[in-house]
Amino acid sequence: MIFVSEVMLQQTQAPRVAQKLPDFLEQFPTVHHLAEASTGTIVRAWQGMGYNSRALRLRDAARMIVERFDGMVPSRPEDLRTLPGIGPYASASIACFAYNRRTVVLDVNIRRVYSRWMQRQATTVDVATDHMLQDFAMAIIPPRHPARWHNAVMELGAVICTARAPQCELCPMHSVCPSARRMTEGVRAKKAEPMFRGEPQRLWRGRAVEVLRTRPHGTSITLHALFKATTRTAASEQEMKWFRDLMQKIARDGLIVIEGDLVRLHE
Repeated sequence: MIFVSEVMLQQTQAPRVAQKLPDFLEQFPTVHHLAEASTGTIVRAWQGMGYNSRALRLRDAARMIVERFDGMVPSRPEDLRTLPGIGPYASASIACFAYNRRTVVLDVNIRRVYSRWMQRQATTVDVATDHMLQDFAMAIIPPRHPARWHNAVMELGAVICTARAPQCELCPMHSVCPSARRMTEGVRAKKAEPMFRGEPQRLWRGRAVEVLRTRPHGTSITLHALFKATTRTAASEQEMKWFRDLMQKIARDGLIVIEGDLVRLHE
């Protein structure tokens, strides 16, 4: 369960994961069930989670676990990092929460809390480098119950030591925190992302996959028809070129199959 939930949580909010996880685990109760899933089956089961390529990486990771680790999710971060879609954070988190290993888990909340504990931060958006935080974390994470520790720090960051308005007077660490009541409010610059018709390209990508996901198994649709179903308008020549390029990217991810002017969900 922790292995699956960590992949889900990479780019999806926790309430949505909490809602989706029980049904997903009912459909795929073991690593072997997940490893045997077809592309179409796993993508349909992922409905509503966004970033559908994560579903394929999760399935591929399950296959590697079956092939290389006898169906048991590995407990060592270095082994976990060999799996598709599992990076430094996910590997440390799975090892910690599934096996209670003393690893350094750095999510956005923990990173912020550690930064403020470690040294005074000038503004609420300032954080230390991960290299600095690794050393600091290893010095303070208790040898016993590291999973309980990380849960506590995550909760502290989510509820009290928040990004915009930290409630320092309520924090149990305020007397030893060099940043307590000493930070000015900062504004984080937003990253630019590709847009289409005033909305992020990733949303259009998800909408197109959603249209294909609701079609009968194995059926195709023309690219023009898919564009119209996705945007509810006809496409100009320039828009159609953009859409075709977008579909080619999705096809390279293994989510869909394009044959000439026809496209379908990969089965």
